[in-house]
Amino acid sequence: MQSNTDRNKIFLSGLTAFFILKRPMKQGIIENLIVQLTKLPGIGRKTAQRLAFFILSMPEEDARGLSAAITEVKERARFCRECFNITDSDLCFICDNASRDRSKLCVVEEPSNILVIERSKGFDGLYHVLLGALSPIDGFTPDRLKMNELIERVRKNSIQEIIIATNPNTKGEMTAQYIREILKPFPVKVTRIAYGLPIGGDIEFADEVTLGKALEGRREM
Repeated sequence: MQSNTDRNKIFLSGLTAFFILKRPMKQGIIENLIVQLTKLPGIGRKTAQRLAFFILSMPEEDARGLSAAITEVKERARFCRECFNITDSDLCFICDNASRDRSKLCVVEEPSNILVIERSKGFDGLYHVLLGALSPIDGFTPDRLKMNELIERVRKNSIQEIIIATNPNTKGEMTAQYIREILKPFPVKVTRIAYGLPIGGDIEFADEVTLGKALEGRREM
């Protein structure tokens, strides 16, 4: 049977623990990492916490490699001078590849779209990245996108077909129609990828098979 002294000790210990938990904790290195990870798109607090402890458990060499890769891409990444894909040199690996079909130009919104299309293995031409889509309400007018650069590429090169692969949503459709209008003075075929993609979706999240079929079934505008 517990004495009054023992019961008092247990009570005081619990009371002390309660006040320690209620006291604001100083942000430590793990908490700082969690906060930084939540800044990534689609990463909530719980996912960030799991990632933080996973990084903590990684071999030191792997963790340093991850850190170095992030630092390197921020320091060295630039836009390809020709198509505005992400690269670490003057030309991206696609524009610098002499075996690509230079008569076809696929227009996309973002550099990440190129990676998805390349995985589909359904396109062997070149790309042009707009760096966005038309959305006047958000301030994305034609002069903020790489529209003039697109016109110059069509003017200076022997391009026979422009394949518009903007996202199948309102902004993407508006952008596609605008491109069709500005290219009317040029003797170039303008096509739009087929609607194998869900309306309102994003090319970045399409699987390779669906995207490959969308490219194969492209229609002339």
